[in-house]
Amino acid sequence: MSGARPADQDAVAKVIDDWARERPDLDTSPLEVLARLHRSFLRYSAKLTTSIERNGLSVAGFDVLTALRRSGRPYRLTAGQLADSGLVSSAGVTLRIDRLEKDGLIVRERDADDRRVVYSRLTDKGLAMVDTVFAEHLENESRMLGGVSPAERRQLARLLRKLENSIVASDDEATGSAV
Repeated sequence: MSGARPADQDAVAKVIDDWARERPDLDTSPLEVLARLHRSFLRYSAKLTTSIERNGLSVAGFDVLTALRRSGRPYRLTAGQLADSGLVSSAGVTLRIDRLEKDGLIVRERDADDRRVVYSRLTDKGLAMVDTVFAEHLENESRMLGGVSPAERRQLARLLRKLENSIVASDDEATGSAV
């Protein structure tokens, strides 16, 4: 990479070149993937947040609404089910539910057979909101992937899954070796 002109280099290439100069004994090749992934994530996250907040939602609230929408009719789940769907703790979900209920996007309902069980259910307003915002979200993501062909997207998705599995395995190895 050091043969590239500075104007042709992106920030990651510059960092790699700097480390190659300062510490040529180190293998900086992981940065080519993980630093780019990190920078891409930061840009993606900023665009995602802006798009969702423009509709009066937080990303956390959007996560709850999309989990409820994906669950199918009657679009209701317990706080525990919402947490299991990939969200944070049940306590964190409760705070999100409180806000969405205040905004009229969901209602809480007790189970008819077991009054201890409380569901969060999308209201008609919440259903309309999530359908609109999710469609905009997908359009936004499609724009962000505009420079990547459909075949490249499939390849990238496979590679990212492999990367995630590799990261999980490295956690397992680190935990196993510490025992």
